[in-house]
Amino acid sequence: MKSIDEISGDVLNVALQLHRDLGPGLLESVYEMVLAGKLCSLGYYVARQRPVDIEFDGLRFEAAFRIDLLVDDRLLVEIKSVERLNAAHGKQLLTYLRLTGQPVGLLINFGGATLKEGVRRIVNGHRSSASPRLRVNNNGE
Repeated sequence: MKSIDEISGDVLNVALQLHRDLGPGLLESVYEMVLAGKLCSLGYYVARQRPVDIEFDGLRFEAAFRIDLLVDDRLLVEIKSVERLNAAHGKQLLTYLRLTGQPVGLLINFGGATLKEGVRRIVNGHRSSASPRLRVNNNGE
């Protein structure tokens, strides 16, 4: 079984290739579909638009939100195609991580001129070797 860091690395490598080949400006759904297909061809199990139920205050809400990609049932990938990421995008993924109990997610924005500025690795109590500048919630790890 690959580590979460290896899976993240593979996802980022494929995303970089996609951004180089397809360029910015397509719909999020196109990047999602192609990224999922490429990851499947590498042997990963990839769920697209996976619905997530939540419970709050004794109430259950079915399909309260959808995860763009869930890779090997362990890595959440949230895809954007906007000019620039903002703080709300990172907070959205962090909330998804907390509600699903998953440790790591990638926020990938295909809308910019280069992908480098559009990648954030978001952690939910996971210790890793990722650079602190790539994290939304830097808890002194």
